[in-house]
Amino acid sequence: MKLTNNTVLVTGGATGIGYALASRFLERSNVVIICGRRANKLAEVQQLHPQIHTKVCDVADPGERQALAKWATENFASLNILVNNAGIQRRVDLDRLEEDWDVTGSKIRINLDAPIHLAQLWGPHISRQSDSAIINVTSGLSFVPLASVPVYCATKAALHSFTMSLRWQMRESPIEVIEIIPPAVDTDLQAPGLHKFGVNVDEFADHVFDELEAGNTEIAYGTALASSQASRNELDSIYERMNGSST
Repeated sequence: MKLTNNTVLVTGGATGIGYALASRFLERSNVVIICGRRANKLAEVQQLHPQIHTKVCDVADPGERQALAKWATENFASLNILVNNAGIQRRVDLDRLEEDWDVTGSKIRINLDAPIHLAQLWGPHISRQSDSAIINVTSGLSFVPLASVPVYCATKAALHSFTMSLRWQMRESPIEVIEIIPPAVDTDLQAPGLHKFGVNVDEFADHVFDELEAGNTEIAYGTALASSQASRNELDSIYERMNGSST
């Protein structure tokens, strides 16, 4: 894909993978817009990069998604790349039913509802632009789940499936559909410090841009690459190793 002179919107772009991708798009002379729930984090990004445009938006809310799409297309008519990056991961013990449904539902709304809805909202606009793309950020856990975060894994598996279908349906349109498949990355996805074992976020983002420049539409790295290409027997082995199963 073309990596310069685009207008790019990154959801969840104030921290973690979203910020790493947004900053690299900015370095390549793109107009960059980021949205997120936390105004203070967006303000921190704008202090570092005054050229980045920001918008407070909770993508879990369908009304806010619609307002975001309206605002962005009215203010950035050349918007041609949507990066569905926003995501939330929380541990939950399903056997104890310890989590309120509103909390569980918010994970589904952010991780799955939002990227599907935003792709629908922006599809017609993006299709009229040149060099357009929809980029969905899934996970290596799309292919083999970590049982302690079952809802996160399920939503990412569903988003992987949706991305494959979207790419097929868009095969004759001008929209390129790209999937980014991270391994565990050292970000604050679940809580500060919990992903220190993960790969460096800048290392991962650099790899993503190398792959984008090469024209690849499914981009995985490290353990996520191994999972995305594994056979069923290999996936079973990864699952047992990852979850400490004796079966």
